[in-house]
Amino acid sequence: MSLQGKVAIVTGSGRGLGLAYAHELARQGAAVVVNDVDEATAAEAVASIEAAGGRAVAVAAPVGSTETAKRLVQAAVDTFGRLDILVTNAGVLRDTVLWKMSDDDFDTVINVHLRGTFTCVREAATWMRENEVAGRIICIGSPTGQRGNFGQTNYAAAKAGIVGMVRTWALELKRAGITANAVIPVAATAMTATVPYFAAAVEAEAAGEPMPAFFRHDLGFGTSDDVAGLIAYLASDAAAGVTGQAIGIGGDRLQLWSHPEPVATAYHDGGWSYDDLVPGFAAAAGDLQSVGEKFPPLPEELQRP
Repeated sequence: MSLQGKVAIVTGSGRGLGLAYAHELARQGAAVVVNDVDEATAAEAVASIEAAGGRAVAVAAPVGSTETAKRLVQAAVDTFGRLDILVTNAGVLRDTVLWKMSDDDFDTVINVHLRGTFTCVREAATWMRENEVAGRIICIGSPTGQRGNFGQTNYAAAKAGIVGMVRTWALELKRAGITANAVIPVAATAMTATVPYFAAAVEAEAAGEPMPAFFRHDLGFGTSDDVAGLIAYLASDAAAGVTGQAIGIGGDRLQLWSHPEPVATAYHDGGWSYDDLVPGFAAAAGDLQSVGEKFPPLPEELQRP
């Protein structure tokens, strides 16, 4: 088992993707601190890990505050004696278009996703540095943070910010031997279950059948378990040289997302005035960058009324 003797915290691991991550880390030998806002859900997750032969303990608390971050790290150290791995997965959605999004809609999502990632990573990285542990920080991003998505101003901001923090942490933690990476999962969740485009895939999973190849291969869309292997890999010693990366995974597909780089560069003697840009911008910039996810048409046999 590649993670034998390691200890991991997985936030938001009571169900869904987070639970799949916790199970895979435990299967690979790590002891796991499970986290969920609901005490019963967290306890059920621990029981399921223990029933499979793993070791786990629950911390029921919402992420975001420094207090919760401290509780998570303390639970790992008090129960299992150390901390090697942190997976920041906890999240919440408050989707609505910009002109209808309230301050609370925005602040709630930013607090859980962005601030919750920051406080938990700060606490974990501090403990790892002080105890000379070459740890693993794995933060969960989203295609929305990479490309944008209609109705998700708050979520897009948080997920884009997480990837920005990961790149910074990779620089700051390098000397300590601690890696920091972002995973961009694409998988069937409660959120995608209500999207008609994914209906055939959701139906197949609910029936215990393989998802159609169109979803797994063409879209890189699969199950929570399809993502969990990458989490375990990045948590292992095998990934010691991988840091500062945004890695997409889903179904049969693995992707390395690029860092933002200039795609066009042009110069104008004396600088670019308004009068220069009006006639010159299109030629200088070239093809503009697209926004949002672009999905191919569903094959006819996968369409639902």
